[in-house]
Amino acid sequence: MKNLILSIVVLTMSQLVLAQDYDFRDVSKSELQEVYCSIDSSANAAYLYKKRRSYYYYNKESGFQLITEVHERIKIYNQKGYDYATKSVYLYRSSKDEEKLTGLKAYTYNLGTDGKIEETKLKKDGIFETERSEYYNETKFTMPNVKEGSVIEYEYRIVSPFSQNVDEFVFQHDIPVKKLLSKFEVPEYYTFKVSTKGFLMVSPEVESVSDKITFTNKTRTGYNISKTNFEYSDVEFTKTVSTYHLENVPALKDEPYVNNLDNYRSAVKYELSFMKFPDSPIKYITTTWEDVVKTIYDSPNFGTELNKTNYFEDDIDALIATAQEPEKRLSLIYAYLKSRVKWNGYYSKYASEGVKSAYKDQVGNSAEINLMLTAMLRYAGLDAYPVLVSTRNNGVPLFPTREGYNYVISSVKLSEGYVLLDGTSEYSSPNILPYRTLNWQGRIIKKDGLSKLIDLYPKNNSIHSITVMANMAETGKVEGALRSSKTNHDALLYREKYLKANKDDFLDKLENKYVGFEISDFKVSNATELAKPILESYKFIKEEQADIVGEKMYFSPLLFLKTNENPFKSENREFPIDFGYPSAQKYRVIINIPEGYVVESVPENVSLALPDNLGDFKYVLTTSGQSIQLMLNIELNQAIVSPLYYKTLKEYFKRIVDKENEQIVLTKV
Repeated sequence: MKNLILSIVVLTMSQLVLAQDYDFRDVSKSELQEVYCSIDSSANAAYLYKKRRSYYYYNKESGFQLITEVHERIKIYNQKGYDYATKSVYLYRSSKDEEKLTGLKAYTYNLGTDGKIEETKLKKDGIFETERSEYYNETKFTMPNVKEGSVIEYEYRIVSPFSQNVDEFVFQHDIPVKKLLSKFEVPEYYTFKVSTKGFLMVSPEVESVSDKITFTNKTRTGYNISKTNFEYSDVEFTKTVSTYHLENVPALKDEPYVNNLDNYRSAVKYELSFMKFPDSPIKYITTTWEDVVKTIYDSPNFGTELNKTNYFEDDIDALIATAQEPEKRLSLIYAYLKSRVKWNGYYSKYASEGVKSAYKDQVGNSAEINLMLTAMLRYAGLDAYPVLVSTRNNGVPLFPTREGYNYVISSVKLSEGYVLLDGTSEYSSPNILPYRTLNWQGRIIKKDGLSKLIDLYPKNNSIHSITVMANMAETGKVEGALRSSKTNHDALLYREKYLKANKDDFLDKLENKYVGFEISDFKVSNATELAKPILESYKFIKEEQADIVGEKMYFSPLLFLKTNENPFKSENREFPIDFGYPSAQKYRVIINIPEGYVVESVPENVSLALPDNLGDFKYVLTTSGQSIQLMLNIELNQAIVSPLYYKTLKEYFKRIVDKENEQIVLTKV
């Protein structure tokens, strides 16, 4: 994929390429008449121009502010591209200050019947402001009068008091980018560490430029201080300007089993390393992961909260009074915490309202719940530590950054190793973490503030076992009973869907999964008994399961459970294949064929194995009189598979799909 991208992409670093002006509200007829993207004819939309400039402005009252100016022009080719006519901007906020979006101007352009360009201006009723979380506000706007062939254009400015936090410069999107210009201007007082990700080769033009800050002092003189005098003084400094010019950037195509596509999107991250202002000592921000961990641990919203215990001591004393074994104490405290304090849905590594308030109010964010859990376990004499985690939607923290981790869980060191716990999930259990947290490695924080990495992916397979007893009728209709069992993460995901769903809606979705499928006697067992597998059973009728041609009948022995297509379609792949957790599927299908029919042919038995014990597939079919029995096992023993195995894995899945779709042939006697 990398070679393919490099062969079709032209990344031009010359100013001449971007000499064409892209002034706001200067859209051309040729842009409106364009019917497909010259970079990618399958694109539903494309950035015609994407510009970002981030720079520092000195405010006398508050010091340096980070200003980001954005100008984007997008072509909408068809109705599937309408999604790009809605833009969301996330604005960070703290308890003391917040980012603000200003100067928003936006227009939609269309060609009229007379061939003239028509403009439609974005009005206030198309702009929505929402509080998305305790740390972010969202400004969303939807462009008016969007049609196939429209061009939309908008510009705005973000004023941020958080001068240390610079958003990623993103160069690659889900749609192609024809022209891109990005600039970052940094005064000499700030020193940043630069990290690049993605498969596109990008490098900036870097130059040093002189700049100055002008200070104005106002004084009054004369009779009754009636005359105002202004005095001006300049502070000169040097700033570094990094400019990125890109042309014809291809879309980043989503693929199956990618944990977070943003991990592979071409972008540059500027992380503040240290600050040095005149007549002040150097202030180091982040240089290593140990610095990052120390900064987080020393925060009053982390380490201080972790060490509070007086608010729960009496309750925990009573809870574990008769429990001496570490495993028993862990189990009791974990269950108690989950029943006592509910998660409010906010991701954070810092306590917001504080652990005492969360305990009293019985609701808290992820940090309050899991720091509280860690403190309880320590109080009970267990060797417990908080674990910093980057959730799947936050990406993989490849470089030492304070934003790299956005979540915290808990861990306990027992004789057999570490046990990972997350008190936010009602249906999780020890070492069965919520799916959102299964993201490469977490970082255990020890009591001395040091840290070490720990793998978040489970080692044991989640097992989904299915047994089907069915009778095939002469008409091709099949009816019977199905019983399934799910363990570990398969059970967790099922419980989250089933226990939070409307039961009628749940059954409707299950029936609609297969055409002509009807269910009766539906039952779920062990729904809230987390230590046991969750069991599902029902009776079914499926019309037209078999094809009848003359006096022959054709059907897959897996019936409606067969896989119809290979999820892996790309020729090559650069991304790791992320299944989330190791798994095993085990099928036992027994089919009684109709009287008056005999088995003419059946698929051959087969056994396949992936290299390095990554997985295996076994297909064993036997016949006896009027009965057919299929035993089928599919195992994937690794949560993450290197892209080096992609072609092998793709062929493996192809053979599984082909095998599952092979048919039994019955002949009428």
